Amino acid sequence: MKNNEEMVKKLISEGWLKQKSLISAFLKIKREDFVLEDLKKMSYLNEALPIGFGQTISQPLVVAFMLELLSPQEGEKILDIGAGSGWTTALLAEIVGEKGKVVAIEIVPELVEFGKRNVSKYNFIEKGIVDFVLGNGAEGYLKEAPFDKILCSASLKGEVPLAWKEQLKIGGRIVTPIFHSIWLIEKIGKNNFKESEFEGFAFVPFVEKK
Repeated sequence: MKNNEEMVKKLISEGWLKQKSLISAFLKIKREDFVLEDLKKMSYLNEALPIGFGQTISQPLVVAFMLELLSPQEGEKILDIGAGSGWTTALLAEIVGEKGKVVAIEIVPELVEFGKRNVSKYNFIEKGIVDFVLGNGAEGYLKEAPFDKILCSASLKGEVPLAWKEQLKIGGRIVTPIFHSIWLIEKIGKNNFKESEFEGFAFVPFVEKK
């Protein structure tokens, strides 16, 4: 695929991208703005690309699939855990708009700076839509809780952290990889959750504070 438009068309034709707001965000927020300089020519390959520090920018079809499950809406407050390159952060910011908020949390200081620079290309930080935070995503982000949605882009080695479940509004959704599956966790009551598993994916492992 040569460009962003071709990538989006392919994601639509293969059934990964369906929601109008997501299609529109994918068309506007170009993946090439979030990859390392020497990998720009590979921006539109349907594969994960390294961004340094053992982390990657996820493969386009995986991002599309996870965001379809998350179903972000205008005006929502969303926690983006393991924000890395900032691509998912910017896609979410485009959808939630000026009435919404995206808190991007990343544990690697250099990637916080990288992600911030990338997201700033779209003025989301300047407009107050995005906060980029250096922190331990396993703890969520109590200061801005509760959240309508929580997205994690690195693979957990077991249970979803309790903090995420507690910081999610009733009716909210968590989308996260656990081992080689993507999980959708819907909060249907104070301590009541509905879980769905989608198998057959690969992710970098979730980094926690030692």
